[in-house]
Amino acid sequence: MKSGTASIPPEHAAILRVIRAIPRGRVTSYGEIAARAGLPRRARMVGRILGAYSALKLPWQRVLRSDGRIAFARGSRGYREQRVLLVDEGVVVAHGRVDLARYGWQRDLDAELWKMA
Repeated sequence: MKSGTASIPPEHAAILRVIRAIPRGRVTSYGEIAARAGLPRRARMVGRILGAYSALKLPWQRVLRSDGRIAFARGSRGYREQRVLLVDEGVVVAHGRVDLARYGWQRDLDAELWKMA
């Protein structure tokens, strides 16, 4: 970890690692991040951590609801900013929703087990 982050609780650090690993042009859900971090059913914790560690410049725009929708209220500043950032990465956002089958960060068990690219 970078200096200054040593006091981050292990659960938070695990979630932060997963968020940082989301590839450009891909998205995933709060719940999927929690599961990948070894904290199943802790989707709300992921949301709180994204807010609490906003100074770390995480790729927060790649995190969506489980149905592919942007979590911010439609028309809000956060909604508009997230949409623009996703579109800049080549992700199509239609009516506030991203097609997870097309842009979702899919689990590849072999890659996870064997650290394959």
